[in-house]
Amino acid sequence: MNIQEFQTRLFSEAQTNGFSDIEIYFEKKEVFGCQVHNGDIEQYELAEDGGVSFRGIVNGKMGYAYTEKIDEASIPFLLKNATENASVIDDEYIEEIFAGSDRYEQGNFFSTELNEVSIQGKIQFIKDVEREVLAYDPRIVATDYCMLRSESITKTLANNKGLTLTDQINYMYAHLLAIANNGEETKSAFEFIMTRDFNSLNAKEFAKKIAEASLSQLGSKNIPSKEYPVLLRNDAAASLLAAFTANFSAENTQAGLSALNDKLGQQIANPKITIVDDPLLEEGLASRTFDSEGVASKKLTLVESGVLQSLLHNQKTAKKDQTITTGHAKKDSYKSSVKVGPSNLYIQPAAASFDDLVAAVDEGVFITNLSGLHSGTNQVSGDFSVAANGFFIKDGKVQYPVNLMTIAGNFYQLLKDVQEVGSDLIFPLSPIGSPSILVKSLSVTVE
Repeated sequence: MNIQEFQTRLFSEAQTNGFSDIEIYFEKKEVFGCQVHNGDIEQYELAEDGGVSFRGIVNGKMGYAYTEKIDEASIPFLLKNATENASVIDDEYIEEIFAGSDRYEQGNFFSTELNEVSIQGKIQFIKDVEREVLAYDPRIVATDYCMLRSESITKTLANNKGLTLTDQINYMYAHLLAIANNGEETKSAFEFIMTRDFNSLNAKEFAKKIAEASLSQLGSKNIPSKEYPVLLRNDAAASLLAAFTANFSAENTQAGLSALNDKLGQQIANPKITIVDDPLLEEGLASRTFDSEGVASKKLTLVESGVLQSLLHNQKTAKKDQTITTGHAKKDSYKSSVKVGPSNLYIQPAAASFDDLVAAVDEGVFITNLSGLHSGTNQVSGDFSVAANGFFIKDGKVQYPVNLMTIAGNFYQLLKDVQEVGSDLIFPLSPIGSPSILVKSLSVTVE
């Protein structure tokens, strides 16, 4: 039974069993992954995963169910489970099945060329990267997490109101941690690359970037623990933004889990800060032409020149706030219910180069990596205290690496204290991105 036949039978049986509005969501994911160590394949993955999510209104409530099997026996299974699920729902705001938007943008998120790259070609690339890293300098003594992964995802949403939509996206990424030792200390650095254009990759150039990042950490020193101006490199800034992205969700403001509740129209950041969510970004990891309710995707400005303009909404949260959905309904997979979530959310880049940002610092700290973001952040208050790696800046120049630090502050205050925004926007293996940003002051403790 193919998915079209399954859908026809399911919709017919659902209506017979008392369902009114009905929706089916089909997801298929093809994955290849491998990890190498000293030239040998250490881990290997070749998998295909997928399934069907069904939801529909029965007895005035929305019911959910899902299955991995597209066959005759799954139809009564889905209807029974969705009916039972609906019976325990106690929410005054009933979800709705969306009839469709007037217009859908056409996205280009799938590369046929990438899809045709051989498994052997992918394996050879990551092996070449590891070999080049280890050969770059005798102080590079080992590698870890040397991995390549490609994913291809197809999503189809259809309902009995006449809506049928399909999206396809694929991408490949590679990452590696290089370990350097100069006889006195051991340091490491992690680098990554993400692309839909396999032919643009250069193993030697990528290896050089990784090796030099690791070597640059050698010779670290202590600096006094105090408040410093802090330059957050683009990937570190993106990681911090990602830790607090949920605060822009109307689900969280309505649940009292975000300090952005009732802040629409207010200045929440420096005027140099604009935050957008662009689901139509061609190189994005979460690009799409429709959200998980079938609402057409479009670019949304959340913060414009420091002023909070919008939250992320699906239909249900929009109804609660007496507004309209922003097209940010999200399902983590076909097994999930509809929530609210971003697509490609990022701080809009400005004109300043990275060198310009460094030159603006008389004395400060340049942060290249943050860790402990899950345990070291308070989502509600915005407070954070996390481990960091980086460098000391003096007289507008990067001087030397600093021993492991802890940086602490408040996310909302940080947005207000941004002094400059860079031009180097990046998405570090995540749909949340940022350019480098210069912050007026954060507490820095050297351990």
